[in-house]
Amino acid sequence: MPNASCVTAEFENLDVHALQALLLAERARSAELEQKLYARDGHIERLERMLAKLRRMTFGRSSEKLQQQIEQLELELEDAQADRGEQACAAMQTLTPEPPGRKKPARRPLPEHLPRDIQTHTPQAQACSQCQGKLRYLGEDVSETLDYVPGHFKVIRHVRPKYSCVCCSHIVQASAPSRPIERGILAPGMLAQIAVAKYAYHLPLYRQAQMYAHEGVELEGSTMSDAIGGISALLSPLVDALRRYVLVPGKLHGDDVPVPVLSPGKGSTKTGRLWVYVRDNRAAGDMAAPAVWFAYSPDRKGAHPQAHLENFKGILQADAFAGYGPLYQSGEIIEAACMAHARRKFHDLHVEHASPITTEALRRIAELYVIEGEIRGKLPNVRRAVRQEQTKLLLDAMHDWLHESLGKLSAKSETTKAIRYMLERWHALTRYVDDGRIEIDNNIAERALRTVALGRKNWLHCGSDTGGERAAAMYGLIGSAKMSGLDPFVYLRHVLTHIADYPINRITDLLPWNVAQELATSPTLSD
Repeated sequence: MPNASCVTAEFENLDVHALQALLLAERARSAELEQKLYARDGHIERLERMLAKLRRMTFGRSSEKLQQQIEQLELELEDAQADRGEQACAAMQTLTPEPPGRKKPARRPLPEHLPRDIQTHTPQAQACSQCQGKLRYLGEDVSETLDYVPGHFKVIRHVRPKYSCVCCSHIVQASAPSRPIERGILAPGMLAQIAVAKYAYHLPLYRQAQMYAHEGVELEGSTMSDAIGGISALLSPLVDALRRYVLVPGKLHGDDVPVPVLSPGKGSTKTGRLWVYVRDNRAAGDMAAPAVWFAYSPDRKGAHPQAHLENFKGILQADAFAGYGPLYQSGEIIEAACMAHARRKFHDLHVEHASPITTEALRRIAELYVIEGEIRGKLPNVRRAVRQEQTKLLLDAMHDWLHESLGKLSAKSETTKAIRYMLERWHALTRYVDDGRIEIDNNIAERALRTVALGRKNWLHCGSDTGGERAAAMYGLIGSAKMSGLDPFVYLRHVLTHIADYPINRITDLLPWNVAQELATSPTLSD
């Protein structure tokens, strides 16, 4: 073993500059390793957070009361058939002959075991319209439609007796009653049942066919698909009237949600978008009827909401989607942000790993919601006065606390990101303090979208972009009916009974809140 004098002599022989260079290299390598280790720890932390969130979405219940579903893929080819129904309804008077040698599919007779509601349509005139001679019974024409009354099916048999004049043999017969879909076999109640089951209760048509078959009613998928297309064409003017009502100048809530859409020819799905716009100012004491309008787009480009709101002026309460940005530049649309979005970022962090900062942030935001609960339903001037007196002090203190907390956190931590999200949108988040019409959050729009999130697991995807547009139209009418306190089935049955012959210049009479008033004054109409 070398003694101390030998070791000292060995180090003395080394170049001092070489030792310094070696030491600097070791320090640089050590710093680089520390930086990589820090980055890796941060990456692991983010992955663990994502995994915890996915586990909660898949297996846990959301304390935010938002139903999130795992999207799946399965083939459902209803929309392609429904296109034919919509085209047929749009051109119901144009009939083309069948190609030679091609057999037209025979329509099955309606089940004999179903009860029959016989309606006889006799001519109004009691004498011949040509010579005023006496009429004698000649025969009758009979047609049947399948109807649905909650709990059972029935067949409506329309009987139209024929009479001939004893003097001039002129034939007299009542006109055939109008049907929602020309030459269709389904009555308004059955059409309403199919539409409500599909869009309100999320039952695809093939599942409905199985259910009806158990009750002895065989309905082909193509028949129901044609019916959906016909309903869509029939209700198009009403949906346009709904859009005009929702987008009147004032205050509007907006949001969007992804929907899987079948991509033709690829055997896979793409991601479309459903946009929702809600007019609902009941929390601010407004007595105007609440309503919701949906729109579909094949992607999430900002051009879509910009087109939807091209003529809107007023307050738009929405999330921080960049596509809304150009709408605020002219000043005709005022941005109001959503406190629930800001809270959710702290909530997710708190569930994964509670900290004093996340706990305090949630406590401070909860104080704001307590005040809102006390003034819900009050007039805007009352709400503004309370917010100026109570809410403003809390928000000023929170703003100072958020800045103070930033100095205690790493710039790359998730908590820092949550704080910066609030501070960067502070003006839009707190605008509700100065305007009693504005809500603290955008939960009104999120509640309107809940039906889509609940349904995606059942219907899995839209069959086409056209199917997405039909879904948007029906979601708007059904959602607005619910907001007016109407049973969607009763509402759609009423509309489908009248709309085919309704004057287009009075189409607004068939909007949900107007129908609700009519049914309230004439309860027998809802039977």
